[in-house]
Parts: sequence; structure tokens; C-alpha cells
Amino acid sequence: MSALQLPSIFVLLLIAILASCSIHRPCVQATDHPPSPSASYVVLLEGSPVLHYDGSLPDFPLVPRRPDGRIDMSSQAAQLYASFLIDRHDSILNEVFGEGAHLKKKLYSYHYLLNGFAAWLTAEEADILQHSSSKIISVEKDSRVQKFTTYTPKYMGLPGGAWADNGGVDYAGEGIVIGLVDTGINPFHPSFSDRGGSHPYTFPKHFSGKCEVTLDFPAGSCNKKLVGAQHFAAALTASGSFNASVDSASPLDGDGHGTHTASIAAGNSGIPVVIDGLNFGLASGMAPRAHIAIYKSMFRDVGGYFSDTVAAMDQAVQDGVDILSLSIGPASPPEGVATFLSATELAALSAVKAGVFVVQAAGNAGPLPGSVASFSPWIFTVGAAFHNRSYHNSILLSNHQSIKGFGLSPGTEGTAFYNLVLASDSAKKQRHRYRSSLKPNAHETHANTCQDPSMLHEDMVKGHILVCRYSIEFLTGKASLRGVIATTRKLHASGVIVVVDKDTVDADIEPFPSTIPIVLIPGLEESLMLLSYFTTKSNLTVEARIMGGLSPTYDKRAPQVAFYSSRGPDLANSRRLVAEVMKPNVMAPGDMIWAAWSPIGNDDDYFTGKNFALGSGTSMAAPHVAGIAALVKQKNPNMSPAAIGSALTTSASTVDHQGFPLLAQQPSYNLTLPLGPASPFDFGGGEVNPTAAIDPGLVFDADFPDYVQFLCSIQGGEMEVMKATRTICNQAGGVSELQLNQPSVTISNLSGPRVVRRRASGVARHEETYRVSTEQPEGVVVSVYPTVFKLRKGSSDCRKRHGHAGPRRCRLYTRRQQSVELVITITPTSASSRPSFGSILLSGSRGHVVRLPLSIVSRSVTVN
Repeated sequence: MSALQLPSIFVLLLIAILASCSIHRPCVQATDHPPSPSASYVVLLEGSPVLHYDGSLPDFPLVPRRPDGRIDMSSQAAQLYASFLIDRHDSILNEVFGEGAHLKKKLYSYHYLLNGFAAWLTAEEADILQHSSSKIISVEKDSRVQKFTTYTPKYMGLPGGAWADNGGVDYAGEGIVIGLVDTGINPFHPSFSDRGGSHPYTFPKHFSGKCEVTLDFPAGSCNKKLVGAQHFAAALTASGSFNASVDSASPLDGDGHGTHTASIAAGNSGIPVVIDGLNFGLASGMAPRAHIAIYKSMFRDVGGYFSDTVAAMDQAVQDGVDILSLSIGPASPPEGVATFLSATELAALSAVKAGVFVVQAAGNAGPLPGSVASFSPWIFTVGAAFHNRSYHNSILLSNHQSIKGFGLSPGTEGTAFYNLVLASDSAKKQRHRYRSSLKPNAHETHANTCQDPSMLHEDMVKGHILVCRYSIEFLTGKASLRGVIATTRKLHASGVIVVVDKDTVDADIEPFPSTIPIVLIPGLEESLMLLSYFTTKSNLTVEARIMGGLSPTYDKRAPQVAFYSSRGPDLANSRRLVAEVMKPNVMAPGDMIWAAWSPIGNDDDYFTGKNFALGSGTSMAAPHVAGIAALVKQKNPNMSPAAIGSALTTSASTVDHQGFPLLAQQPSYNLTLPLGPASPFDFGGGEVNPTAAIDPGLVFDADFPDYVQFLCSIQGGEMEVMKATRTICNQAGGVSELQLNQPSVTISNLSGPRVVRRRASGVARHEETYRVSTEQPEGVVVSVYPTVFKLRKGSSDCRKRHGHAGPRRCRLYTRRQQSVELVITITPTSASSRPSFGSILLSGSRGHVVRLPLSIVSRSVTVN
């Protein structure tokens, strides 16, 4: 099949599969009922966008490509065809709803990654539009998007590893543009300055994005580091949810999340993290010399819409970003395999065709199986891990008993012990003292949260350590730790201790910097231990010291899968296609990450007004991988997005820093365990290893035609494929998800021997011999052929290195084996409804080790 046929197949797939989502939708009949409320809709049309255009229309020539292989969007042909698509979008709206309707209803024209538009319509108008023309593939109602919310470069071995291999910290990521679709950016932060370092920044020649200029994002906000910044809020504005007094109609970050993720990916190296005079070390992004382009489609308090996000993605790829990082996604896991065919997923697929590596956060819906936000194999999904640095604080009682907690604060002054005073004992108009009771009355509950200093007697608290209760009011937003600190300061207490009760023992409480000594005790047993002293020693003074928690501690049993990190396939369900794509792909540090912040940001109330914040979530894990992917691309500029993903997956580590198998908090297939053995459905290939990823030895590659063939294999069930499309797909040779050249193998229902094929391509500089070994999953026998093979780098790279000067050398080069097909036979020996896990190891003679995860459920065994 020629490359020129692919756009038509892609379009037919869109027509068939996306149209099936609405083909059974009943027509709206005229009634006397008032029209439904308006909402944003994403409308996809027949016909290729610019990226897929094959030059088949007589009036529009083929769009030329730049020397790097990308579509030249600045060319006259590209601009001409894009204008044609935009005019077509306008004319459809005008034909259906009257002249000038495009000015009132259209929010965006999608023309680069997708052919379609977003419009503000009632449900009745959407239905009319759906049935107005055969050129319309689908009319999909928009939905909301949410956020998936220093030391890590050293923790991940970057300074002496991947950074050194890419020329050192002053060159790591140079020339690579990372685009982030998020909440904007604080352009004035030193993490995004283009000054400093051993040599000046240069503007990336392949990037054509713009820097939007507004009153709060003035000219000069962008530079050679922050090379582009735009905002997309048409759908949010049309919905009436946008509030200009709360957030900015500009790329400025009014939330903090976007600034945080951008600095994790590519913030400058060696930036001091100082908050209220407290120094927490130096911060750096994973690719500190990479460029940043921000595309704001999320807004504080209200989030965003997918139509705005798709517009941002379309613009980012058109501008020429190399990596696209999405720390955002749907508010809940997608239903059915239709996730492969949403507008966002298809935009990401087109981005991959354009050579852009797309990274997305897995989501924070763990630990339930199948809770990841996206299953598409062309998107690289990242889970979150606890790394080995944490901040602990404690109190030392006068009897020398220690109670552990946490708190980013200094200790109480000197070595003296201070009286502990229960907030209930110092409360004004108290009805009775409840001491260690877990059920105080409403008045006491309000006083014990320490939110209102006027409720407490200052003379009883001054100079002592106040003990407050972390009640349910903290979870409902009626109380905050910031209020506790303010009360402590107002009453001139020497410090504060916050204990939990039975209603808040499972609350996810994170430390925050404070110049006031503070200890948070998250455990119920420890909290009751402290409160018991006020009961058993009521006639004695209870004294203690706060020891201080500014210095981090390091745990050798790291990393561990974070409990909140969304997990991969749920093999117990019937969504076979979803279940046989391994997700997440890898995990990366995502808990308690220091990074840049926007002072006006309110994503974390404790860091309002600060330049740095401590954040947790898969939102923090994804930009780690985006930055590392930039290092991989810098070292291997000709690698495809799938090859980069393979390098990251097969080189990831499956053991902790002590060499033991990785653990997960509440592993996905045994949620009753607080901590237990982790599996690929918890961590994918493992924790990302930057130094190994930039030199993977071999990769399992795939490109746009492979993904098209994968989509062609989706027939029946929730997604019907029209007969015409089936015919085209059969001609294309549909490839099932099992045979897609992924760097993993997942089978959800193994009843007899199955043969899986994977093609390995050499990317190492020198020829290498690989030997195959297997870690057998329980109840399964896995064999691989060949067991020994040789590989070296492909001939295209030879031609790029030698050009026309060495044709004979490259001809000889091509005769050597550049790829090999691995035939993997998987045979069940026993049946079980639970998955079993193993791996295929490819060990190279020059030190490369490539690992393919295996995840198998043998539900039944067929006896021949």
C-alpha cells in the first residue's frame, strides 16, 4: 500500500467509526418545549486535514515538507489548503443556520491534526447539524477536563548519566521544544530565564509558535527559553464559566499547575528553592536546556473543555513542538474502547504522525484496575511513584517518648520543653472538656480546628505548644492548615501539633513550608497516644519539643507505586481491546516534587504568594518523562515517537534501590494489601531510567500506518465498522492489538497456544549479539525464536551520517541485519482468572538489556 493511500484510510476510519456513535441517535421533532441549553460540540468532517492531505484535489497542490520531514506549514500550499478547510467549516454552519452563523457559533476551526470545528450549539441544533450533510462524520458534545495533580534529577542519576552523555547540564535537551497543554506559565520565574549557563540560548529554528501579548503577559515575557505561549478558552468563555476577575485571558498561570509541570520538564538547572527564608535546595528540570512552549487550555477553579484542549494540541503540533506533555485528562476513565476514537485521541494520533512524542498523565484514580485515563497505544501514559526523599518531623515528650509525624518547619527554639495546650482547654465559653474523646460537640469542633484565634484564650496559649484537631471540616474546605498557622502566630504560641480523628485518619495530608514549628500526626494510633496523656496525667503538665523537619530523610526501599496512581488493564472486564494494551507505560517520580510556582496560583492554597511549591500526582510524573524523552530525542534525533516510547519502556527498572522487586501501595490485583508486590498494571515497564533510555540498543518501532491497521482490527462490539471501511481495512491488512509492535505483550484470555510477533530494530552504534531469556509467568510457558541474533543500526542512519560521500559503505551496511522478527509462542498450562506476569529479556553483548513485560490471563486450557 502506498503512503498516499493512508490519508483516505484514516478519513474512512473516522467516517465509519465515529459516525457509528451517532447513527442511531433519533431525530429531534419540533415541539413546544423550550430549547435545551447551549453547549460546545466538536464536529468532525470528511476530508483530510493538512497533516494527512495527499494532494488529490486538483486546485490544491501537495504540501511540501521541511528538511526535517515535517509538513511545512509556512508554505503557500499549506496555507491555501488550510484556508479552504476553514472556509468549508464556515459555509457548513452558514448553510444550516443562516448567513453569518459561523461568526456566532464557531469556536475553533481544526485544520492541522483534524478536519472539523468546535461550535456553540443547543442539543437540537447539534442534531440538525448531524443530519444536515453526509460530509459530517460526527457531532460530539464537549466534556470537561481536569488536572492530574529538585531532587529528582540527582535521584534519577541524570548529572553523571543522561546529562553527561548529552554534553553536560548546559546542553541537556538543547534544541528540543517541549509543548505543555496546561494552566499557563509564570514567565517571570528564574526557571524560565534564557540567561546564564556556559553559553547563550539560541531560538529553535524549527519552531514557529507565537508569544501572545496581553496586559498581564506583556511583550518580552517570552524569550529563547520560553519560546511560545498562547491561551485557548473559547468553549470555556462561551459556557459562561470563565471569570476574568479570577483568571487571565492570557497565557499567565493563575493556578500554579502549569508552571510546576513546565519547570519539572525543562526548568533551568541550579535554581534555589527558597520559601519564607527556608532553603530546600536547588531545583532543575529533567532537560534543563530544552525550550518550553505553553498552551493554556485549563483555568483555575473551573478547569477546561476538550474542545479547547484539542485546539491547543492542534496549534502546538503545527508550531513544531517535539514533545507534547498533557498532565490533564478526562474526569473519569473512558467507557468502552471508544477512547481510541475520541477527538483528543485522534489528535494525538495525528501528532504522532507528525513526529511528536505525546506524553499523558495516567490520572489519580488508583488503585482500582482499569482506572487509567487513556488506553491508546500511541500515547505514552505515565504513572506516579514515591521516590526516596521525604520530610519527617516529630515531637519529643518530656519522658523522652517520641511521636512521629511530618512538617516542613524548624523545631521549637533551643532544647527546652514546652507545655502542650489542647485547643479545647483554651477555648472560650467551652461547655466541657472532652480530652481524648473522639466525638466533641459542634462548638468544640469549631474551636479545636484552630481557625479562629478569637475563640481561644491567648494567655493560655502564649509561649506554649497548641494542639489542634484535624477534623472533617478540613476535608470540606471549612478549615485549613493555613488557618491553623495563622491562629498559632496570632496567639504567639511556640508551635502547633495537629492530630487526626477517626473521620480523617485516611486523609491525604501533605506537608507545606512554615516558619512556625508544626507537626502533623496523620496516624490515629499516634494521635490517641498523645491525647491519652491529657487524660492519664490530668494533674500534671504535659511537655514536649518539636524537633524540626526541614532536613529530608531518604528511604532505600524506593521507588514505590503511589496509591493514587491510576492503574492499567482490568482483565476481569469484557473490554478485550482495552485489556490488551499495557498501561501505564512507565512510572516516574510524582510525589512531593519541588518545582516552580505562580505566586497568584491557587491550586494549592498553602503556596499562594510563593515562587515554589511541593506538588504530588501523576501530573508531576508526566513532565518528568517529557523531559527525559527530550534527552532521548536529542541523543537520537531520528527516533520515531514509538521508538522513543520503546526505549523508555524496555530500559525501565523493575527493582528498587536495594535490588528488590518494586512494591505498590495497594497493588491493583490485591487492594487489601497496604503495600505489596507491584505488576506491569501498576508500573508498566517499571520506573523510567534516563541513562539507559538514551542508549537502548534496540527498539520496537511502529508508525502511523501500524496504528491505522490497529484501528482497522476493531470490529463489532461497541464500535461498528461500516462495510466499506472493512473492505479498505482488509486491503490494508488489519493488525490486532496483540500483533501491534508494542514493547510489551498483554493477553486477557489465553485458552490455547498463541503466537505473538514483535520486530526489534537495532539503534546502537555498533553491531551487537543478543541472547534471549524468559521469566515465565505462572501457569504459562513462553518460548521465543530466535534465541540468539545480531543487530546493528539501520542504513538510513548510515546515509544521514555519510551522505553521498560513502554510498558503497552504506550499501555494505544495509546487508547486515538491522531488524529481526521475534516469534513468541505462549502456551497455557493451567487456568486462572488472575493475571500472571513475567518478561522476555534480550541481553546484548555490549551491555544493553531490553525487557519486554508479559501480562497473561489463562482463563481456560484447551487440550489437543
